[in-house]
Amino acid sequence: MPNLGTTRSIIELEDKYQIPTYSKMPIALVRGEGAYVWDVDGKQYLDFYGGHCVLPIGHCPPRVVEALKEQTETLMFYSNIVYSPVRARAAALLAELAPSGLGHVFFCNSGTEANETALKLARKFTGKPGVIAMHDSFHGRTLGSLAVTGKDKLRAPYANVLPETVFVPFGNSEAVEQVLLQRSDIAAIILEPIQSMAGITEAPASYFQDLRGLCDRHGVMLIFDEVQTGVGRTGTFSISEQLGVTPDLITLAKSLASGVPVGAVLVSDPIASTIESGDQGTTFGGGMLAMAAVVATLETIVEEGLMSRAPQIFDRIKTAVGQNVKAVRGKGCLIGLELFSPAKDVTARLLKEGILTGGAANPQVIRLMPPLNLPFDAVDEFVTAFEKALAPEEESV
Repeated sequence: MPNLGTTRSIIELEDKYQIPTYSKMPIALVRGEGAYVWDVDGKQYLDFYGGHCVLPIGHCPPRVVEALKEQTETLMFYSNIVYSPVRARAAALLAELAPSGLGHVFFCNSGTEANETALKLARKFTGKPGVIAMHDSFHGRTLGSLAVTGKDKLRAPYANVLPETVFVPFGNSEAVEQVLLQRSDIAAIILEPIQSMAGITEAPASYFQDLRGLCDRHGVMLIFDEVQTGVGRTGTFSISEQLGVTPDLITLAKSLASGVPVGAVLVSDPIASTIESGDQGTTFGGGMLAMAAVVATLETIVEEGLMSRAPQIFDRIKTAVGQNVKAVRGKGCLIGLELFSPAKDVTARLLKEGILTGGAANPQVIRLMPPLNLPFDAVDEFVTAFEKALAPEEESV
């Protein structure tokens, strides 16, 4: 085994054996605490990316670490064939936080599993096969979720095996209405309330209210993919609370367990009443370690009032950088900075300055997904580095 004490040796070993599915940052992280991570060389980074929008209360939050330790020492796993106090607590917490009428939970392991489950439940409940999804959307890479992902590049290699999906422009309720007038076989509309990977693309509340009305008139289920917008990241537990709309199904993952893999579907009362034993199953979904992390994460967010902090972080960043960018989009701690130039150069300079950020399908957008408990002085640290990264490099003398 080679010496893994250097960044180069770690990169070489991982690249040798891991399938190259990601374009990675050239750093090897070994430790995290709060809003910061450290690489194998000891360099500190301020993390405004959160490993794909996964860490709502920062790295290694003490309450989650302690909950995992305690659960590991008692019972690491048993499947859903038995009851579990920690699973019961996690389900009850989610039901309490969910929008009214969505007090039923199915646990799985990831966002793509949650989306496939929601689509499956909608099809069974309505007895119809069709789905409407949005251009430029992203719902996952397994075949069922890929079928409703509005990125041709991702779907093309599997087009012959994917179920048909009707894609319409995000934000255009008239396009949805035209499909529903022409087809009576649509079971569900699935969408991200904010299209994150597309570049933090938004739509007005009236659009979602129009969709709710169309779904009610045509017997169609409305699915909110809140894998990125959920768990308080935008200022409320579900962004639907801000939009004045209650969907029939909400999918959650990423922020739900502070980095422990988990997914969940919040299910409406009418749909839940028709689900029978055997309709859905999972071996690892609802496992004790994941549930312990869910409980500790949600209790921390609620007891520390962190959902209300997210809009404060957004406003502070928008006020500080607004004049230097084309637009600041998003809500809470899901933020898109649209630049006047390609974002990749700026994200690379930010990395050199010790700031982790993300890109998007829109090449001029930088995505920021900081934790809800981000200290305000860390916002100032980011702003200083961002302004430096935007400035032209000084010519050598």
